[in-house]
Amino acid sequence: MKQVTLNGQPTQSDHSTVFELLNAHGLTQGRFAVEIDEMLVPKSRLTLTELKDGMSIEVVQAVGGG
Repeated sequence: MKQVTLNGQPTQSDHSTVFELLNAHGLTQGRFAVEIDEMLVPKSRLTLTELKDGMSIEVVQAVGGG
């Protein structure tokens, strides 16, 4: 089980990729951006990015309106 920080909250996960973790938390819907350890990661790389112990992951979701 890996210990990561997801949007500021400590989280344990046995997922193997960042995308799997985000999908399990419902964070892959619509438009979103992901930062891992203070570096912006393209969505196309999330399925290839191995989830590692100690990662800090921030997800920002775009919300329409005006």
